[in-house]
Amino acid sequence: MKYAYTNGILLDGSRDMSPQTGRVILTEGENIEKIVSEGSDLSGYEIIDLKGQYIMPGLINMHVHLPASGKPQKKQQDNTKLVKLMTSNALMRKILISMCEGYARTQLMSGVTTIRTMGGVQNCDSLIRDRILSGEITGPRILASNMAVSVPGGHMAGSLAYIAHNAEEARAYVQQIAKDKPDIIKLMITGGVLDAKVKGEPGELKMPPESVKAACEEAHRLGMKVAAHVESPEGVRVALENGVDTIEHGAKPDDTIIRLFKEHNACHIATLSPALPYALFDRSISNVTETEQYNGEVVFKGIVECAKACLENDIPVGLGTDTGCPYTTHYDMWREVNYFHKYCGVSNTFALYTATKRNAELAGLGDITGSIEVGKCADFIVTKDNPLEALTALRSISMVVTRGNVIRSPKVKKMPQVENELDKFL
Repeated sequence: MKYAYTNGILLDGSRDMSPQTGRVILTEGENIEKIVSEGSDLSGYEIIDLKGQYIMPGLINMHVHLPASGKPQKKQQDNTKLVKLMTSNALMRKILISMCEGYARTQLMSGVTTIRTMGGVQNCDSLIRDRILSGEITGPRILASNMAVSVPGGHMAGSLAYIAHNAEEARAYVQQIAKDKPDIIKLMITGGVLDAKVKGEPGELKMPPESVKAACEEAHRLGMKVAAHVESPEGVRVALENGVDTIEHGAKPDDTIIRLFKEHNACHIATLSPALPYALFDRSISNVTETEQYNGEVVFKGIVECAKACLENDIPVGLGTDTGCPYTTHYDMWREVNYFHKYCGVSNTFALYTATKRNAELAGLGDITGSIEVGKCADFIVTKDNPLEALTALRSISMVVTRGNVIRSPKVKKMPQVENELDKFL
C-alpha cells in the first residue's frame, strides 16, 4: 500500500526536533518514500488525514522481559518453578508462547514499534520475532536475546538464564543460545534488589571476570553484542573490563568506570521504571521489606547517577523499562521516558529523541528506524497532544504504524492499581 499522511504536525526524532507543519509523509510498503510539502500531487496514495495531530517515530524499548506482565505481587514468586511448569510439555509451551505474543502486541499497541528482549524462556523470543517478521502475527520489531547466562545463585539463574559454573560453561552456553540465531547475548553479572539479603548489598558481583570475558569473546566471535544486568559499581567495572557492550540498569560511576565506558565504546541503558516502586512507594503498597526498599533506593539512585554522569561525559544513554518487574507493565514505556526527564534532568525533546532515534542507534538499527527520514522504515505513532510540551501526551496513542501497516485507535488493557500508584510520581 501507498499512504500519504497529511495535515499532521511532524516530530522527526532528531535531537533538536521541533514541530513541523505543512509536511506530508509518503510511504510505500514498509518504507518512507518521500516527505513533501502540503499541496503536492498525491495521486496513487491513500490519504490518511491526521487532523492536526502529532506524528513521530515509534518508541523503542531497550529492555523487555516478555514472559511477565508487571502485575504487582504480594509475595515473591518462585520463577524457576514457574518456568519449569510452563516448559513441561507442548501444551504448556504453546500457552507460554501465546502469552508472550500477547505481551509483545501490547507493547506495539502502546506505541512501542521496536523492543529489545533481555532474557526470556528458552527460544521463545526469537521464535516470536520470526513469526512477526513472516506476518503470521502482529507485533513490534524484536531484537531477541532468548535465555541469558547466569551463575549458581545468580540473578534469574534457572529461570530466564542458564547456570554457568565456570568460564568454559559460560562460553558453551553462548554457543548453545546462538543456535537459535538471537540478536544479542545477555549476561547476569550481579545480583538484583530481591537477591540481596542485607542492606547495601544489591548488585553483589556474582559472575567471575573470567566467565564474563569468555562469554563476551564468544559472542563477539559469533557477531553478537553483549548486554549485562549490572547493579553495582564493581559489577559495572568488571563488565566493561571484560567486553560487555551495554550496561543494563547501572550504578554510580567513578572516574575509572567513565574511562572504561569510553575506551570500550560501551553505553548505558537506564531502567528507572522497576526501581522506582521499590525505592519510592510506601511499603504498605509495594509489599517489600525495609531492606528491599533500602536496596531499591540504592539501585534507583545509582541508575540516575550513572545516566547523568554518562550524559555529562558524552557516553551514550538509552532507555528501557525492564518490563515484567512489579508495577512495570508492557504498556508503560512512556513512563520511562517521563522518568528520564524528571529524575535525570533532560528536556522533553531530548527524552523523546533518546526513546526513538538514539535508542535505534544504540540497538544497531539507526539506518532502519528511530526517525522519520526518507528511506527508513515507516514506524510511526500519532498523539493528539504535543509530547515536547508534556510527555504524558505519549500515554494516549491514536494511531500506530508498524513497517507501513496502519493500526487505528490501538487499545491496551490497563491495570487500575498500577495506574493509580504510578500516577503519583508523574
